[in-house]
Amino acid sequence: DITGLDAFRKSLGDEGQRRAVKLSPVAFIVKAAAAALQAHPVFNCSLIDDGSRYVQKEYYHVGLAVDTPRGLLVPVIRDVDKKSIWQLAREIMELAEKAKEGTLMPADMCGGCFTVSSLGVLGGQGFTPIVNTPEVGILGVAKAQMKPHWDGTAFQPRLFMPLSLSYDHRLINGADGGHFMQ
Repeated sequence: DITGLDAFRKSLGDEGQRRAVKLSPVAFIVKAAAAALQAHPVFNCSLIDDGSRYVQKEYYHVGLAVDTPRGLLVPVIRDVDKKSIWQLAREIMELAEKAKEGTLMPADMCGGCFTVSSLGVLGGQGFTPIVNTPEVGILGVAKAQMKPHWDGTAFQPRLFMPLSLSYDHRLINGADGGHFMQ
């Protein structure tokens, strides 16, 4: 339920215009993913070799899947935990533009700890994203939709954003995934 988040995001519209930054829900999702990685470090690992060993990362670099004319590219936003929502929004815009223009460098797509894949404007009720190896988890974000929600007395309109989490069971179990999503 992102009703409150969306209202807050929209309340920042004038500031976004002054900063020349579009504040999309993705910036908040990327920031939340970094917080979840901090709280659940098993997701902030990379598998190496045949998957029998892993590396625990001490930084929070989040990849963002971008649909381009040349296929899906995943530029990496570095040190997400240390950046403001405004910094993240600007960097997301810049990296997405570079991906679409074909000007990303290999270094722009390396070193991710976790990936966010957003269908956003494409719609859909959900999907199963594939883990971007050697990472061990990926969050799929479908299009937010207004739906009725029972509050105990009446149905209220609320904005819901479907999320789906895929992870590598060689390192992460279902309970870990449930805690991460909470």
